[in-house]
Amino acid sequence: MARTDPAHRRRRGGGSFNTVSPGERALRYTLLLLVLAITISPFLWQLSTSLKSLSEDIYTSTPTFLPERPTLDNFVEVARTIPVWSYAANSVVVAAIVVTGNAIGATLAGYALAKLRFRGAKLLLGAFLATLVLPEEVTIVSKYVIVRDLGLADTLPGVALPGAIGMLNVLLMRVAFSSIPPEMDEAAIIDGATAWQRLRHIGLPNVRGMLSVITIFAFIGAWDDFLWPLIVLNDPDHYTLTVGLQYLNGTFTANPRLIAAGTMISFLPIVIVFASLQRFFFKGVAEGAIKG
Repeated sequence: MARTDPAHRRRRGGGSFNTVSPGERALRYTLLLLVLAITISPFLWQLSTSLKSLSEDIYTSTPTFLPERPTLDNFVEVARTIPVWSYAANSVVVAAIVVTGNAIGATLAGYALAKLRFRGAKLLLGAFLATLVLPEEVTIVSKYVIVRDLGLADTLPGVALPGAIGMLNVLLMRVAFSSIPPEMDEAAIIDGATAWQRLRHIGLPNVRGMLSVITIFAFIGAWDDFLWPLIVLNDPDHYTLTVGLQYLNGTFTANPRLIAAGTMISFLPIVIVFASLQRFFFKGVAEGAIKG
């Protein structure tokens, strides 16, 4: 009798659900290249503008993508126009507080919701989910009143406080901890391990990938935030980089080259952080995989 099992048909080339035709593969790559072009084109255009000299006309009807005479004078002029390094230091302080708060607070809250049994856990989880429905603009007035009453208005901690623990990050960590088989915790409990020991030796090694994700997202959110620092801060010496860059746009005139150079200066730390942590992200996912 001839063999007709699916495995035999696949070995003979009789077809498979995973087979991709050349036309479908070409369509996939075309769509990926289209999305890539749409995503990075604004960044490349800003980079090109920041490198163009004053002698180049950027308003011509047929603009050139590559600078004719590339120069770094625009970046020097940005530093001469505004205290860009002071603003960048303020942004670093805010980002450090936000990243530390999310890395510690979201990890502890996510572990408690996923692995600890206590009264009101489902109610707290529902409250966390409910906060995701509200847009930031709805709560911005109440956040400012709280920060002002705490005496943190016009301070860098006041800028960082509302984002110190993101509800989405808590839920992401909860999902990561929930993916750990309960049998591992049960075995540790039988061996006499405390909750802190289970978190340190079982939980954290298996969620390093997700921890890298929330670290990247927390840094980008804190570094790029513009509206909240603009509301909280009054003293120009306390401005973060995104708020301070508004001084590059004059009341009556503006040099697009300086604005583009300032944008590149603001964007560079994000590239550095992501490039530094992406390998830990993939390594953490691989090392944290649970093998049955």
